[in-house]
Amino acid sequence: MAIRAKRSYRFAFRSAVYLTLCLTFILGLTLWVFDFLRWDLLVPVAFLTFLTTFIVLQIRIEKFVYRRIKKIYDDVALLESSSFATQPITTDMRTLTAEIEKFAQDKKIEIDTLKIREEYRKDFLGNVSHELKTPLFTVQGYLETLLGGAINDKKVRGKYLERANKAVDRLIYIVKDLDLITKLEVGDLNLKKGDFNIIELIQSVFDLLEMKAANKNIVLTFDIDYNDSILVFADMEKIQQVLTNLLVNSIKYGNDNGTTEVSVENLVKNKVIIRVTDNGEGIPEQHIPRLFERFYRVDQSGSRREGGSGLGLAIVKHVIEAHGEKIYVESSPDVGSEFSFTLEKSKDQMRADT
Repeated sequence: MAIRAKRSYRFAFRSAVYLTLCLTFILGLTLWVFDFLRWDLLVPVAFLTFLTTFIVLQIRIEKFVYRRIKKIYDDVALLESSSFATQPITTDMRTLTAEIEKFAQDKKIEIDTLKIREEYRKDFLGNVSHELKTPLFTVQGYLETLLGGAINDKKVRGKYLERANKAVDRLIYIVKDLDLITKLEVGDLNLKKGDFNIIELIQSVFDLLEMKAANKNIVLTFDIDYNDSILVFADMEKIQQVLTNLLVNSIKYGNDNGTTEVSVENLVKNKVIIRVTDNGEGIPEQHIPRLFERFYRVDQSGSRREGGSGLGLAIVKHVIEAHGEKIYVESSPDVGSEFSFTLEKSKDQMRADT
């Protein structure tokens, strides 16, 4: 506090000393000329001059800084006005300059962040448009064909209505995923946490995706035989969706006759880590930082070999983060990918482990 005060009043103190010396010299010289020089009078006058000058300068400069510079701050919105309400503005220009530089740097970072968000917004709108227009145009094309006369042909009518219905299902799938991810992002999703066996849940997802994996001759398997239960504390329905999304991705981008392996390992005393590893086509390193963005695709050509809403990994990330956990990804082209995430063990499991 003493150092701060010394810095704050340094300018006023030095200015008061200079003015006092000048005025005392002039007064002393005048008294000497008129042969009336008296030190007992000159010293108190010098002291009173210094004191008065120091106080006046300090008050005036504080008011000047507060009124003029604060107005500049308010105009350019570099500093909040509350920063001036907590303490008096002083003549410590070094501190003042440091504050301006700090807030200017903060503003630069904020502007850069806004630019990044603007680019992200443009990409997002473009991706949403692309994802929605494909099924919409498909439905429109089939309906226009039917209205143009094909409705009278029973065979064509049934086939086109079935295809239009599939396109509508895809639209509903995308909208549902968008609704879910919006709730996740705004924190409006209530997790229903409870204890459950993660091994049983993984096996149930294997069973659900068995036919889909068989179409590409991909084997879904555990890394080892898990004879004992591993209990975790989480929202079972949401974790099932996470596992489903990760396994569906591994099937989509896996090689024919490939393998997707899931392992559950102890991470720390109260955590387990679930790994989903495949030997598929892999992901180039430059795409990994953006994998969890909504609608982001490694294939930027716009063509889609595989279906899906383009929101699967974004949902995975938000669900895991809503649990207060972490998700990781490692991948190499032509080698494969590994997605892993952590979960909290149940209290019963922790007691069993000890």
